[in-house]
Amino acid sequence: MTRWVIPVVIALTTAVGLGGAAHAVPPPPPNPGDAEISAGRQQADAKAAHVGELTGRLTDAEARLRELTDDVAFKLELANKARVDLEAAQGEADRARRDADAARVEAEAAGRAVEDARVRLDEFAAASYQQGSVVGSVSAYFGATSPEDLLARAQLLQAVSESSLDALDDVERSRAEQANKDSAARAALDLADRKQTAADQAKRDADAAQATAVQAQQGQAAAARSIQDDKARVEAELDQALHAVEGLEGQRAQYDQWLDDKRREEEEAARLAALAAVPKPQPQAPRPQPVTAPAGAGVETVVARALQQLGVRYSWGGGNYNGPTVGIRDGGVGDAHGDYYSVGFDCSGLMMYAFAGVGIYLPHYSGYQYNAGRKVPLTQARRGDMLFWGPGGGTHVALYLGGGMMVEAPFSGSHVRVAPVRYSGIMPYATRLL
Repeated sequence: MTRWVIPVVIALTTAVGLGGAAHAVPPPPPNPGDAEISAGRQQADAKAAHVGELTGRLTDAEARLRELTDDVAFKLELANKARVDLEAAQGEADRARRDADAARVEAEAAGRAVEDARVRLDEFAAASYQQGSVVGSVSAYFGATSPEDLLARAQLLQAVSESSLDALDDVERSRAEQANKDSAARAALDLADRKQTAADQAKRDADAAQATAVQAQQGQAAAARSIQDDKARVEAELDQALHAVEGLEGQRAQYDQWLDDKRREEEEAARLAALAAVPKPQPQAPRPQPVTAPAGAGVETVVARALQQLGVRYSWGGGNYNGPTVGIRDGGVGDAHGDYYSVGFDCSGLMMYAFAGVGIYLPHYSGYQYNAGRKVPLTQARRGDMLFWGPGGGTHVALYLGGGMMVEAPFSGSHVRVAPVRYSGIMPYATRLL
């Protein structure tokens, strides 16, 4: 209707400006019949019903893709967890192995000391019975000049013998203690080895689950792309149908308007001329609402460190307390985007860097980060709190900025960004560290 009214305004205004010349009315626009309009509406309704059906299928397919994508993110974070746990188990096993080696060395030294003491005692016993020896148990008494001398020699032999036996007993006790330490160290080593074996198996299981999830997500992504192509085609058909109906109804509306203008052309000309002379008010841009935030230098330090990384690429496994780092292989989406040779952050790596600015050192796994502070209801979340998605917070983490906005490292192929909070799949509690 607007395209037709504007020429009318120009024509009528020109006629008035020519000093009362005849007011020329434009030729009548097309006037489609009721049957033609009804047929067009029926065709549009049929297209709309078809589009509705396909939209439902697309919604289901996209929801499934979102579930698989979230599952991949969850499995990736579980792989992170398994990697952290394996490193801890390896460190514990290394310490136990060093302790066991040290205990074994001490036990072996104590054993050698016992054998040395036995040899010396045997030598003493043998020497004490040699004929002509001054220390032999019989010959040592020969040559005594008096009963007192004989008694003194007997006491000397007894003291030497008891001293050697006492020394042997001390060495035997030392060896027993070292043997006990060696046994305890070996038991600790055996436990540490079992923990390392379990952690290693858990890492392999997590990697296998991750690979399966990535494969399923890739297959669903391909199916979603195919469905998306169908969606684009159907939406184009719907758009054409709607335009066809709008065209017919627009023509009827233009014709009705033309009839109305024909009956009241002079009054309409005056009204339109007056409207044309009045300047249209310019719409004012809405003022941005300020984001409220709690006071606190710590919170603002964390937020500032996160916002300084805007635009830094996502890299799975990337980021630490000092900034972005080269990512690691994930066997799927991350590898396809080159995360393992690119410097960047993943979601939990960005949180590590942000909170390290206030001396809080988080582990590189969103599930552990979820339990690192005080839980507050999501409705009470404030600036500087962490938001989580997935079971136990193990799928994704972001930093809440207030005002319904957050900063996050979302997924491979993207970058650190500020985005509205996504409430689908979000945990009902935020984690507050400050």
